[in-house]
Formats: sequence, structure tokens, C-alpha cells
Amino acid sequence: MTPLRVAACQINPVVGDLEANVSRITAAARDAAERGAQVAVFGEMALTGYPVEDLLLRRSFAVDSREAVHELARALDAAGCGDLIVVVGFLDRDPDAPETSTNPTGGARNAAGVLHRGELVARYDKHFLPNYGVFDEKRWFTPGDRLVVLDVDGVRLGLAICEDVWWPDGPVAGLGALGVDAVLCLNASPFEVGKPATRRAIAAERVAEGGAPMIYVNLVGGQDELVFDGDSFVFGAGGAPATGPQFVESTQLVEVPSLGRAAAPSVEGWEVETVPLPARPSAHHPQEPASRPQSDDQNAQIWAALVTGTRDYVHKVGGRTVALGMSGGIDSALVAVIAADAVGADNVYGVGMPSKYSSDHSKDDAADQARRMGIRFRFEPIETMVESFVGQLNLSGLAEENIQARCRGMTLMSLSNLDGHLVLATGNKSELAVGYSTIYGDAVGAYAPIRDVEKSLVWDLARWRNKVAVERGETPPIPESSITKEPSAELRPDQKDSDSLPDYDILDDILRRYVEQDQGVAEISAAGYEPDLIRKVARLVDRAEYKRRQYPLGPKITPKAFGRDRRMPITNRWHDPS
Repeated sequence: MTPLRVAACQINPVVGDLEANVSRITAAARDAAERGAQVAVFGEMALTGYPVEDLLLRRSFAVDSREAVHELARALDAAGCGDLIVVVGFLDRDPDAPETSTNPTGGARNAAGVLHRGELVARYDKHFLPNYGVFDEKRWFTPGDRLVVLDVDGVRLGLAICEDVWWPDGPVAGLGALGVDAVLCLNASPFEVGKPATRRAIAAERVAEGGAPMIYVNLVGGQDELVFDGDSFVFGAGGAPATGPQFVESTQLVEVPSLGRAAAPSVEGWEVETVPLPARPSAHHPQEPASRPQSDDQNAQIWAALVTGTRDYVHKVGGRTVALGMSGGIDSALVAVIAADAVGADNVYGVGMPSKYSSDHSKDDAADQARRMGIRFRFEPIETMVESFVGQLNLSGLAEENIQARCRGMTLMSLSNLDGHLVLATGNKSELAVGYSTIYGDAVGAYAPIRDVEKSLVWDLARWRNKVAVERGETPPIPESSITKEPSAELRPDQKDSDSLPDYDILDDILRRYVEQDQGVAEISAAGYEPDLIRKVARLVDRAEYKRRQYPLGPKITPKAFGRDRRMPITNRWHDPS
């Protein structure tokens, strides 16, 4: 029996841009067909973008979403690839279904549609709905209860969606009992450090459980604070996965033969729908080279996630240029390079805003970096503005320190209003954790590229990016003095971060344990830290929740980012008593 040629189409949709997503999917499907594909598979909710969140509560969006899948089927037919079998993720909801207290979304489904010859010929609904971390799918969707098998001229393909493959004894086990030749898994799996390896380990377990290869197709691109890395792969029944590229759109082709497995007619506990479909004729095509394995360089993956998230946020909200304050310190230095890699150096506007406490070396470092990178740069001193506030309001101490940050924030936002730039905030995760940011000051902006990057990682990424520049024969973008100088906000004479915080390596480890792992004082003390220091850090974290709620969003790269990943009460009088 001739193997099926299946295309794994990794695309970057935009949430709610149904017309553009139809065009994007049609173009990728046409390319797959021209390369000899007989089946093309796209990611979870590729037609609507993911996550649509409470958009699905709007009946008008439900109507448009259902029409979009039929429009896509017609567009594929009109593009000459209607005989290609296309499996695509979409939102399905009956707009006439009643909304009740137990079903507020009217039976919305996270679905995979099967399109052929201008029609929606089958639908599979996601079974397992994740409701942890950044996921709220039980709020939005009704779970499915059927298994769907596509019988394409004797090659049997089972369908699954993302979380369906993360649990044993689920749809993949049922599909294995039905004797499928491969599982097509549609995914919207966001990036975080270590996630690619975790996905492969899970896929290996399901392949062993179901006895059939898995074609894992993920979305790519940024959506608010989530970044989808693509990283689609094919996991065979007995070997290492063939991986696709990360953070770029791509199409991989794989041949799926019939395994000749014994197929049970039914599986206890499951309703089964088998959909017979003809395979389109496929002219001979040379075997395409296997994709290169992904780099295991963690810094490279993190950098790509930060750049992708920043680029897609700017472009998807309709922006082109960005502005940021450049102090000569390491945080703004790193954000400037991320921004240039994301939107191009010509579209980055750096602003130096020295006060009377700004050192000459900091001003020189900011100007030096701008020259190295070829970004647009200007100085806008704030000393006169600060003196006006200090004099009129008789400010001193912390109030005087904060008015400097707020004058900088006003300057950036005024230039944004004047010239249409999106302002990038430059705070890192460690600062946000302990509240070392000024509301309406350095916290202003539309996006915060390193809000989920702890301070010690900021330095690592800066050194890594300079090293990459040297390897490319380019000038390192970040001055060495910006990397090696002791960190300081420079809001008062001789101020240093170490005046009030422990060494960042120590602080970051305590924060990882307290924030990401939810460890208490006793557990963190067991790692060798003084209980009083832990309590101090924990108090700072707890008291700063209101600030973080008002901080710009930014790309998630850790297992637990501030924001939708970690939802703590602002008004809270409980503290760990241990």
C-alpha cells in the first residue's frame, strides 16, 4: 500500500483575524499540495488564533468563527487544493445554544475540522481541557466524547488535540486499540524553558502506549504574553523524533505507511466515528531532507522567544516603531538589543534621560551602545523637570527618587504620543518580584520584553548575545562596562542595588523557590538560607502584587510567570508563619 504524504504546517495566526488566517492557511495548504502532500495538518485553533479567551462568549464571534471554517473549505477548493485533506483547529459553538449557569459558553468546542472538496466533512472535539497555569479551558469549552479516525485509502489516521496526549489512558490509547497508523496531534503549546524536551518525553510515552507514530503540529508566534515556539515534530514508533524549526513558520512533510495493524471495531467507553476519504493523486516527489535537530542552547531558545514575543506584539497591535529609556545599565541595554532584533534597528528609538545623579559612565555607555547598534538615540535631560516637582511639592527622600522615574515615564509616553512609538518597559523579573519599580515611572509602557527574565539571566543573555555577535563578525552590541558595572538605579548619590538586596544569585534562587515552586519558609530554609532573609524577600514579593498588576505584559519563558500564571490576592494579610 502506498504511504500517505502528510504535511505538518506550522503557522503564526492572529487571534480574531479570521480573514487573514483563512488566507494564511490556504497559502500553506497550497504549498503543501504542490509539494505532493495528500493530508495537511495545522495547529490547535489555527483558524481563530489561540487563546481566544472570552471572545467566544460573544455570539457574533461564534457566528463568524463557524462561518470562517466553511469559508476556508471553499477557499481551499477555489485555490485548486480542494482534494487535499486539511485538518485544522477552530472554535465551534452553536450560536443558538442556550447559555446556562453550568454551560455559559453555549457548548463551545475546541475542535479539529476535517476539510475536503469544499466541505467540513468531520469534526473532533478536544477531550482533556487544561485548567492550570495560563490555561482556562474549562471556563471556555465543553469536552468532547468521541474518537475520530480518518480512513484515507486504507491508511488510518487518528485525531487528538494538545492536552489529549498529555495523559495516559486517554484518546491515544483508544486510537491505539482501533489500530490507527498515525496520530495527528494539533497543538497550541506555549514555550517555556525546558518545554520542548518535556513535549518529546510525553510524545514518547503516548507513542509507546498507542503503538503508532505521532505527527505533532504546534502553532508559532507571540500572542500577548504567550509565545508559541512551533517545534513541530514527527515521533516514530521506534526512534528519535524528526524535529522542525522553532519560532518560524514552516511545513514539514512525512510519509505515513499502513502498519497493517489489527483494528478493533470499537473501544469500550468511547463513541467512534470513522470517516472514509479518498487520497488525492500524488505525483512522485523526491524525499525531502530531514529537518535539522533543534539546538539545545537554552539561551538561544530564550532569546528567540523574547524576540518573537516582542516582534509579534508590536506588529499584531499595528505598531512599527518602539521607544525605550536607555540608562547605560544592563536591563535597558538588553531590551534595546531584543527590540532591534525584533523590529529592526531603524525602528528603535532610545532615549537617555539623565538626572543630576546619573554618572558620566552610564551616559557614555548608553550613547556607545546606540552607536554600536545603529539605533536612533537622543538625550532628554530631566533635571529641570525634577527640580520643578521637588521645588513645588517640597519632595525629599523616596518621593524625590520616584519623581525622577516618573519624569522619565512622562517623557517616554509624551514622545510615544507625539511620534506613535510603542514604549517598552525595561524591568526584569527579580525587580518586579520585590517591587523595585516605580508605578507611572519605569513601569510605563505597552510591553515589557524581560518581565519574566530574572536578573542573573539578564547578565547571561547579554554575554551570550555579545558572543553571538562576535561569531558573526559583528560588533558586540552591549558595552562590556554595562555588563560588569554594579547595578544601580542612580536615584541618589552612590546608590547600589546591594544596599537593600542580597546578591542576585541568592535572591533569584529564593524567588524561584517562593514564586515558581510555591515553597514556604521552612522548605527554602532547608536549602541553606537564613529564615529572616527568606521572610524579608517573601514580604517584598507579597507587598508588590499591586504593582505587578499595573505593569505591562511581556513574554512568558519560565514555568510560572507573573500575571495569568500566578493569581494572588492584592489585599492579603496571610503570611507564612514558619
